[in-house]
Amino acid sequence: MQKRTIVTLSVIAGALLLGGAAAVAGPIVYRDLIVGEQEAAPTVTVAPSAPSDAAGSIDPSDLSGEWAATDGSFAGYRVDEVLNNTDVTVVGRTEEVTGAFTVDGLTLTAAEITVDVASIETDSTSRDAYFRDMALRTSEHPTATFVLTGPVTTSSAPALGEVQTITATGDLTIAGVTRQMTVELEAVLNDGSGQVAGSIPITFADFGVEAPNLGFVSVEPDGFVEFSLVIAPA
Repeated sequence: MQKRTIVTLSVIAGALLLGGAAAVAGPIVYRDLIVGEQEAAPTVTVAPSAPSDAAGSIDPSDLSGEWAATDGSFAGYRVDEVLNNTDVTVVGRTEEVTGAFTVDGLTLTAAEITVDVASIETDSTSRDAYFRDMALRTSEHPTATFVLTGPVTTSSAPALGEVQTITATGDLTIAGVTRQMTVELEAVLNDGSGQVAGSIPITFADFGVEAPNLGFVSVEPDGFVEFSLVIAPA
């Protein structure tokens, strides 16, 4: 995922509607007290413990079949604003995300992730409204998707609690525009479930959106689509 954000566009609202208040309060106050510390980029979480008799590599045949995203999954975006020369990071999140995966031994043969972009929320309802209605036109394009376009094979069988890094290529669709992206993912198998997490760098212009520049506040032209999926056999 060598380009940038899906939901990053929502920052435009913050630029328009929060920017004036931020200019009055001061950019550093806005960053530290109004926006506050944002959530870290998603990473996988290793279960606290695994059964001792489950140590060692997993039989690849046990992984074969259909998997799906479950409770605890989320997706969203991360983007930077610049307010009077002060960097402000904005993060949006939603748990309205689905994922379907087909596994054949050590190979992921198919995957599709779908995000309800209209449900993504930041710290500002005004920013979110602009994102939905103006930037991504969610009434026309209510979802964003990532669809795997080639198989992903690991070189060795995973072990419970072992974090692996894998590279996947697929089609990312945002606001009705599709671009092929390559993304580096973290994956881990815990007892009875697994987790996949990653960030996709994107550029607004690649999806037909121009980041605004209002002088005192501007939105960076690049951002990240982020996701963390808890997966289990379907």
